Amino acid sequence: MPEDKLASLPPLREVIARHELAARKALGQHFLLDGNLTDRIARAAGDLATGTTIEVGPGPGGLTRSLLRSGAARVVAIERDRRAVAALADLAAAFPDRLEVREGDALEIDLAGLGEPPRRIVANLPYNVATPLLIGWLRQARAFESLTLMFQKEVVDRLAAKPRSKAYGRLSVLTQHVCEVTPLFDIAASAFVPPPKVVSSVVHLRPRPGVEDDLSRLEAVTAAAFGQRRKMLRSSLKRIIEVPEIVLEGLGLSPTARAEELTVGDFIRLARSI
Repeated sequence: MPEDKLASLPPLREVIARHELAARKALGQHFLLDGNLTDRIARAAGDLATGTTIEVGPGPGGLTRSLLRSGAARVVAIERDRRAVAALADLAAAFPDRLEVREGDALEIDLAGLGEPPRRIVANLPYNVATPLLIGWLRQARAFESLTLMFQKEVVDRLAAKPRSKAYGRLSVLTQHVCEVTPLFDIAASAFVPPPKVVSSVVHLRPRPGVEDDLSRLEAVTAAAFGQRRKMLRSSLKRIIEVPEIVLEGLGLSPTARAEELTVGDFIRLARSI
């Protein structure tokens, strides 16, 4: 039984001490050691009994243990910190057919080709690379059944933000175009070792069926529009559209509107028009 194998492993704090796995700020590391919280994240990811569950930045393996405990058929854990790779060796040895630990940088690994489908990503993301990782996965979202991710709370607020709100921006549009966004729950800084200076939050992203893989035009439009968000669209879009007024009016959009006033659907229509 998974519980028996997990119970025989040393506690996470002992693993951290043995492998001198003090969290490194340069790697954006904040370890979540509370099994009740990591179990909750694993449950939020849904049924893991088929396909491949991909974890990024497992650290000492708290969430990894919860994924195995929750019945994940196969877990592929991507870790760039060699100390953490060594710290996960006992866990990998206890579950040789269900856990594979890969040393490498998730920014450089094509997760869309890892393991058998259905694939899903479940991860407490390193804060310093969380947004670049997400944008890369959005570009190949059809490869994944779902993504259950922990970010800083302000990032989750941006992912779920509505037009005319302060948090609404480029990341909101890209994510909501590709996925159904469901914020789940917050986790206090005190739950982590070391505690970050911010509250964290877990979000569930489910890719929409039929969404296109090529986000280049939408990325270009949102970068131009929100890069100068205080300006009217007729000004901010000039670097990618020769005469923005004509295009905007043709779509029934006001040239004097600002980026935060457009809906996700408006941005999609605008991107498709160029």
